[in-house]
Amino acid sequence: MSSIKQHQEMGYDRSAGMFSPDGLLLQVEYAEKAVKLGASTLAITTKEGVLFIGDRKIASKLLVKESFKKVFEIDTHILIAGSGVMSDGRRLIEQAQMNAQENNVKMQEPIDVLSLVKDIANIQQYYSQAGGLRPFGVKLLVGGIEGGEIKLYETAPSGIYLRFLARCVGNLSDKINESLEIEYQENIAMKDGIKLGLKIFKDALSVEEYNLERFDVVTLDLKGVIKRYSIDELKKL
Repeated sequence: MSSIKQHQEMGYDRSAGMFSPDGLLLQVEYAEKAVKLGASTLAITTKEGVLFIGDRKIASKLLVKESFKKVFEIDTHILIAGSGVMSDGRRLIEQAQMNAQENNVKMQEPIDVLSLVKDIANIQQYYSQAGGLRPFGVKLLVGGIEGGEIKLYETAPSGIYLRFLARCVGNLSDKINESLEIEYQENIAMKDGIKLGLKIFKDALSVEEYNLERFDVVTLDLKGVIKRYSIDELKKL
């Protein structure tokens, strides 16, 4: 009998804030598993800005692809994407948008990237310990430009946040992050970063699954220009 199954039968997963004898918060562990079931999202920092490639995993030809976004604008200098239970992610993304606008109104300046990341992580951490609540089953990648510096963070269901040069979350994250460790180079050009990201996705997916139409590709450059790539533009790359 597995360790998690034993703990489950003993009731250690009944409360979000109850530790198992192994020192685990099992509800948080389950949330991490939910992230692993979600379609993958990749973010890469380049010398020109930050780029996101979100796998929309489109199954129906009837779906209007432009209506299905994996990458969201928080402010003119910050983008967010994620993987897992994206209804949970939407709640956090909307809160991030609100916090960014409140900062603009109250402080008369754009919110800094780390402050926004901390706001999101604090909400995630609170939901991992409060009674009657459950952790958010989503990991978010937050990329932004601040003072000419490119920043990329990951937040997790536990409330932890870490800064990366390139990162993938979701069902293909183990394969893709392993490939990034080998193939990613600092100061890569934006277009080369998109090519690298699509190549890594192609290697991780089967031939039948790989299709450019399933990817939502968005870039944010050092000038604050946000661009969402069309299928034709990706084919040219």
